[in-house]
Amino acid sequence: MTEPTPSQPAPAEKPAAAAPAGGEENKGPSKSALKKAQKEKEKAEKKAAAKARELAERQKKEAADALDVSKEDYGELPLCGSAEFKPTGLKREDLSNVESLEDKEIVFRCWVENARVQSAKLAFLNLRQGLNTVQAVVAASDKLSKQMVKFCGSVTTESTLVVTGLVKRVQEPIKSATIKNFEIHITKLFVEVKAQSPLPLQVDDAERPIPSGLGDEEEQADDGKPIVGLNTRLNNRTIDLRAKINHSIFVIKSGVCALFQEFLGQKGFTLIHTPKILGAASEGGANVFELKYFDRPAYLAQSPQFYKQMLIASRFQKVMEIGPVFRAENSNTARHLTEFTGLDLEMEIQENYHEVMTVLEDLMLFIFKELNTRFKKETDLVRSVYHVDEFKLPESGKVPRIPFQEGIKMLREAGEELGDYDDLTTPQEKHLGRLVLEKYGTDFYVLDQFPLAIRPAYTMPSPHDSKLSNSYDMFMRGQEILSGAQRIHNADLLADMMRKHDPPIDPNSAGTKDYVESFRYGCPPHGGGGFGLERIVQFWLGLPNIRMTSLFPRDPQRVIP
Repeated sequence: MTEPTPSQPAPAEKPAAAAPAGGEENKGPSKSALKKAQKEKEKAEKKAAAKARELAERQKKEAADALDVSKEDYGELPLCGSAEFKPTGLKREDLSNVESLEDKEIVFRCWVENARVQSAKLAFLNLRQGLNTVQAVVAASDKLSKQMVKFCGSVTTESTLVVTGLVKRVQEPIKSATIKNFEIHITKLFVEVKAQSPLPLQVDDAERPIPSGLGDEEEQADDGKPIVGLNTRLNNRTIDLRAKINHSIFVIKSGVCALFQEFLGQKGFTLIHTPKILGAASEGGANVFELKYFDRPAYLAQSPQFYKQMLIASRFQKVMEIGPVFRAENSNTARHLTEFTGLDLEMEIQENYHEVMTVLEDLMLFIFKELNTRFKKETDLVRSVYHVDEFKLPESGKVPRIPFQEGIKMLREAGEELGDYDDLTTPQEKHLGRLVLEKYGTDFYVLDQFPLAIRPAYTMPSPHDSKLSNSYDMFMRGQEILSGAQRIHNADLLADMMRKHDPPIDPNSAGTKDYVESFRYGCPPHGGGGFGLERIVQFWLGLPNIRMTSLFPRDPQRVIP
């Protein structure tokens, strides 16, 4: 084939064939696309319908709120201090006076033990103030709305309220409240502080007795409800302390302190406050806590003993103190703490150390008697949970003073094996307590003339037996609450006894020199004793563990919260 000449045109290209009818370019939407579009449409319609319902409900609620006759009578108050203060001038009532307020409208602060909606028109609340609880009723009427009923019945447990209501007598006693013959018909209710829900520990659980062990053992009561362990309670102590039983324990503890000062104040004792940070361990032994005091070591006081005596040498005839005591004893028992409160006294002796014993006995009889009267409500409440026999007391002047040797004899006759000068173990002390109760009819008694070897070095030896001492312990229900004695008030004898002590104590050491020297300038004979406040409360109430009597207890395992 020859190439075309320039005068000949190139052959024209064939036109492209026409696309066949019905090709891919002319097809409609696929089935999947149509299905997706339909779903989007339905989704949009549902969203629009939901939005319309929400709008309708909001409009309905706004309309209802506009018609809420009680809208000014309930709700949540602004945080106290965060808004301008406008005094109401209304007196806040104490529920303990409710009987005198029958048919009156009162205002009071309280918190919620329980709230429940009975129906759209009725709600019940159990409200607490101090140790008092009262049933409250919220009932819908022409003057009280359903909205208010719903709000009141849904308030969270432990929320703090300000309530206004009418005090009404009821026909049948209310079993679920301490105030049994009256209830509150609520007319206004405002939440001051809302409690979160759920709580880490239910206050109702804290009203139950603790398990028998020392730790966090969990048990179940006969009704199937849990008995929460002591560690769980102490780890959530601010909730635990809300329990009425715990409030009662610490009201009684406060009462013991007040009665201690009241009685001794009338006897001419001066309240003192001795140092708790010492430059040197004072009483010997290893049971002291060491701490860093700037650039040198210091120690927490094991007792106010040396300072009490130095004040007697300073011509204070009678002194008393209520203060913390620190003992570095690794004792994980139900009656030991590493920090406890000491009730201490020291006084001059005119002729014989039994003068001090008489004061101590009369002091405790006074405290016991007044606890039975002034704090009977709290005592009965605690003992209703921790069932214990009534504390049996002797008459004044008839407290059994049992010589230590007689106590040993009583125990031997009951089958115990121990030597004449052996110290008593805790089980032996409890055994002796049962024997004394059986023989003398009292839970409170004194053991006198303890073996010298088991007493501190400053204890006066007995004139009757060189192995005994002018010292004594006091007991409640067979357990020690006080240790006391006549003290050595002669510097030379004191220094000699310190050197002979086991272990020996250097009278010229930094922790003892000033103490020993104070007796070289003339000090009258004297004696005293120290009570453990927590033990008094524990044994009075029959509590199974001393930690229950300390707000935030300290033991070898616990230093928080």
